[in-house]
Amino acid sequence: MKHFFAVCMGVLFSAAACFGQKPESVGVVSHVKVLSDKIPDVSSLEAWKNSYLSPGMSDREKGIAIWRSVVQHQHQNTPPKEFIHAESTVLDFLKIANVYGYSFCSVGAAEVIGLARHAGMQARGWTIKGHCVPEIFWDGKWHLLDPSLINYFPKPDGDIASVAEIMAAVKAWYEKNPGFKGNHKKLYTYGREEGGWRWKQGPKLLAECPFYGIRGWLPAKTHGWYSTMQEYDGTTLFRYESGYSQGYQVNVQLRPGMRLVRNWSNKGLYANMDKTGGKPGCLGGTIGKGDLVHCPGFGDLAPGRVGNGTLEYVVPVTSPRLADSVLVYENFTHGPPPLPRGVKGTRPAPYSTNVDRTRPGILVLRMPSSYLYLTGEVTLTSRMALQGTIVVSFSDNNGLDWKEVARISRTVGKTKIDLSKLVLRRYDYRLKVEVKNAKLVGLKITHDVQHSQRPLPALTQGENTVTFSAASPEGTVTIEASANLKNRGKALVFTDFHPQMQNIARGRLMLTGDTGHITFPIETPGDMTRLRFGCFYWAGKPDAGWDLQVSFDAGKTFQTVKPFGKSVKRNARWTTFEGVPPNTRKALVRYAGTGKDNTNLLNFRIDADYVEPHGGFRPVKVTYIWTEDGERKENVHIAKTPNDTYTITCAKKPLMKSLIVELAE
Repeated sequence: MKHFFAVCMGVLFSAAACFGQKPESVGVVSHVKVLSDKIPDVSSLEAWKNSYLSPGMSDREKGIAIWRSVVQHQHQNTPPKEFIHAESTVLDFLKIANVYGYSFCSVGAAEVIGLARHAGMQARGWTIKGHCVPEIFWDGKWHLLDPSLINYFPKPDGDIASVAEIMAAVKAWYEKNPGFKGNHKKLYTYGREEGGWRWKQGPKLLAECPFYGIRGWLPAKTHGWYSTMQEYDGTTLFRYESGYSQGYQVNVQLRPGMRLVRNWSNKGLYANMDKTGGKPGCLGGTIGKGDLVHCPGFGDLAPGRVGNGTLEYVVPVTSPRLADSVLVYENFTHGPPPLPRGVKGTRPAPYSTNVDRTRPGILVLRMPSSYLYLTGEVTLTSRMALQGTIVVSFSDNNGLDWKEVARISRTVGKTKIDLSKLVLRRYDYRLKVEVKNAKLVGLKITHDVQHSQRPLPALTQGENTVTFSAASPEGTVTIEASANLKNRGKALVFTDFHPQMQNIARGRLMLTGDTGHITFPIETPGDMTRLRFGCFYWAGKPDAGWDLQVSFDAGKTFQTVKPFGKSVKRNARWTTFEGVPPNTRKALVRYAGTGKDNTNLLNFRIDADYVEPHGGFRPVKVTYIWTEDGERKENVHIAKTPNDTYTITCAKKPLMKSLIVELAE
């Protein structure tokens, strides 16, 4: 094995000073990002925009760039289900891109619509026969851009056709060629005749499409010309949006003792492995083969699509600086005391225990993850006094409620606690450890996580520029839950976050009066910097909808951040509020509804960004692992500043294996 140690480029100075903190006082480093110059950054909407849209682009160029970004990051497959968004699927492009890498047509359409609107363009969705597609508006016309089956249709003038124009072309051909409409077998056979090119004798608009190949196959070779002829035959056409969500972003945070491994491989684990949804076909797929055959042509350098990584946290329970990394650290002291002068012997292993023996020492950890938790295990090492106890509790609703998961007494050594059923399909939870008259010697938390391989910063043969960054020391507290109580047990539901409701149906978030509201309290561990929130809703009438409101005075007054205006039947509305008063840690977010005729929230999300109380920068260790012709290669780099650039050279084509980030010793 060859081992390369890369030396930090640039001026080496006190890293934590970049954020005004001494390194030893920094308890968390936020927004840890590693990029290669070969893979676009889709960690946030701003990063996506910088990667795909550039000044001076025409609207046509923007539309195609939006389409291409979804094609690259979402493979057509059995969709993941988190049971939080409308129809139980995942409707946030950034989450699909970074966590999953696969879904199906209605989700792809929603993503194009959401990204187009974020870019300031008009967009809409359609249901056609057996398929959902989006259109984007520019130059006074609508244009079909299908990311799911990977196609659009240029007209002779170079403009891109609309759904209506495609249907008109297909209809005209059917009128001249009776017996084909609705006949799958006949269409399938026709396209494969004459050496696999007879489909070019079909509608001229389709014949000029650059995405069909031999036998009329589209790029993934799961659908083809025969599919298009049936989808656009005019028997089904109505406006439809499955909705889109926003708010998720990648924020890798590292605390002392924490290690995140992202792999260009998987162990067969996935979001719905508890049989709540289908197994994705791409779980065992290889890029460049099967229905992933098209991916290299769209810039995919990964060996597969679904990744399983690990998040490991060896909590430094005996460190006097642990308080800098956790939410609560109360009534603790460390031992054992030093051996008396002149006394020989081995000092016992260090431990933490409660100072005031009448009440427990309390430790509360927060475990946010940018990637989906699949499994979880706590390993706790203790030494007990006769009446000593350690109680471990779990919360997945931001500490509003706690569930006891272990009570340890009269135990010496290690205790393992399985969290897998509690953390499955979660991105955040809190763990409370209460120690009374016992000695806490060790605490280790391990998780399998799901991530997509596609956006990982892969390397290629030759020189690769790697960029490291750690942005402002911010964290985020999120409220995201199902609007349907029937999903309890599969996901968090809205009542788990203790909302106040007026004229809202209990089973789902539907107005029962002319007006009504649902109000969520949200609290952050540090000073709040902004609120990002919104919803996707159904409105029975144009004058029905939901205003987005905030309060910072415990509900005495509410400010409307974004009024709903005029509604169509299905609406997505998202906003960012930057005007949070200084020194604020509590807020109320209200969805204020008008119109009781089937006016309901289908999904919602609230993100409260805040300054990490002990956030800052300290050096980060970045490890790349790959192989070249079967020989293991490794590059270890210590990023000593929040912004760093270095080079990795691969002599041969690399097969990527792992990317590891952790705080440097």
